[in-house]
Amino acid sequence: MPAAEDRRADDRKIVLIVRDTRLDELIVRFNTVQQAQFYVEHLGADFGDYLAEQQHYRAAVQEVEASLRAVARVQTLNRRYLGNFIFGVDDIVVVLGQDGLVANTLKYLDGQHVLGVNPDPKRWDGVLLPFRVGDVRKVMPEALAQRRTLKRVSMAKASLNTGEVLYAVNDLFIGPRSHVSARYDLRIGEVHEKQSSSGIIVSTGMGSTGWLKSLYAGWTGAAASFGMEVPAGLADATFPWDAEFLHYFVREPFPSRTTGVSLVSGQIAAETPMAVVSEMAEHGVIFSDGIEADFLPFNAGTLATIGLAERQGLLVT
Repeated sequence: MPAAEDRRADDRKIVLIVRDTRLDELIVRFNTVQQAQFYVEHLGADFGDYLAEQQHYRAAVQEVEASLRAVARVQTLNRRYLGNFIFGVDDIVVVLGQDGLVANTLKYLDGQHVLGVNPDPKRWDGVLLPFRVGDVRKVMPEALAQRRTLKRVSMAKASLNTGEVLYAVNDLFIGPRSHVSARYDLRIGEVHEKQSSSGIIVSTGMGSTGWLKSLYAGWTGAAASFGMEVPAGLADATFPWDAEFLHYFVREPFPSRTTGVSLVSGQIAAETPMAVVSEMAEHGVIFSDGIEADFLPFNAGTLATIGLAERQGLLVT
């Protein structure tokens, strides 16, 4: 008779998250491979690279599926269905890269363990993809038996007074959908300020190596060009993935008689969330992790409370 631990591992379901390749997306757009090829080559690009990527990814999917089915039940899910899929409490989730797919998956989970697999190390760096396709057969039984270490990832959460909620693994954007100024009232603790800017970025520790880092790099580069001394380490805005705080940065704040620029960057502590009240008649949005199509409307009178999420992502390492 198998041990209790083995029975629990066998009963758990594995959800394999996959994505469309660039060629898959082109075929949806142009209906056939031939028409997609004509479009790509007409622009002078190498269609062979699109074919190679698709063939490599499909082969990776087949190999990973076979490795997973050898140890447990498997359900394969395309990323486009993540928002509507109901994960089981004991499900273990395998994401077949890139990094963005891991981040996009984490925000739909609540305590499920995530194992990131890099389908093509020559093509993708894979910061969130510690495993290769060939590793899955060995690593998966250990992950099912909970014998692998976990890395915790803090997330951000935007809660609106309309009842809507949005999670972010990397960052939240709060501002205008188009290239116009955002107007809002920003409050952190007892301090508040009316502002006009091109939007607010709120970053998690995981996201601090991306958008937030580029914002600080631009700021320090501009300061240095004017001969200003930039404190050592200020350009590196990164902080730990499991940090108990978030970091905000206001993009291009505009000073005027009615708008200020004193609350432009800083931490959002767990006990002191940020509150933002929209003063935009239209085009105000909040989106997460760079996915602009998945947004919450943020127009006049809407109150957004921004803070640490009540849950963390759990990455298998």
